[in-house]
Amino acid sequence: MNNQIIIALDLPDADTANQFVAQLSPTECRLKVGPVLFTRYGPALLAPWIAAGFSVFLDLKFHDIPQTVASACRVAAQLGVWMVNVHASGGVPMLCAAREAIDAVTNAKTLLLGVTALTSLDAADIVAVGVNDPVETWVLRLAGLCATAGLDGVVSSARELPALRAAHPTPFVLLTPGIRLPGDQSHDQKRTLTPGEARRLGADYIVVGRPITESADPLGALVRIQQDFADG
Repeated sequence: MNNQIIIALDLPDADTANQFVAQLSPTECRLKVGPVLFTRYGPALLAPWIAAGFSVFLDLKFHDIPQTVASACRVAAQLGVWMVNVHASGGVPMLCAAREAIDAVTNAKTLLLGVTALTSLDAADIVAVGVNDPVETWVLRLAGLCATAGLDGVVSSARELPALRAAHPTPFVLLTPGIRLPGDQSHDQKRTLTPGEARRLGADYIVVGRPITESADPLGALVRIQQDFADG
């Protein structure tokens, strides 16, 4: 079973998403649903996929006061999603509240990850928002907050993976977006690597969207990404 590949369903509507998912197997990949589809269709979109055995990553990146984030994470766990994330920059009280909320849900198996630095940001962008540390230093600090709060892992660029893995051994989960095969367009991602590079650097899971969903041969693209990841 090769389901360390998470397909980002950044698709325009439910019909398109359902038609796409119908081509897939839950033993071969996992699914990521972001704020656009979820805002439009809500939990009803996820329910049949979860019932069919797909592991669903609800990628809403919660960032608010602790009570609000805790309530959102509790609802996500009750939906039966495999993974949910919060912004690590929300601080330890918020992270702890999210952890406690998921743990309080009976039989919940939802992983909780903290988002470090978005892969759409580069060093200049980070300085512009007031962070004067190097990107890796900032990411490591945020990952440390997540570990302190008992989160299951973090979302980060593959470029920070070696330092993260050195600081946080397995089973701390490292999930990497911004993955592209050689020759793919980077789109709005600024810190990208190939699946094999991400695997070699320590990624447990990778998120891939447009290289699969916009491919003329999506299943072929998935197989190529699986192979490149395995070879890593």
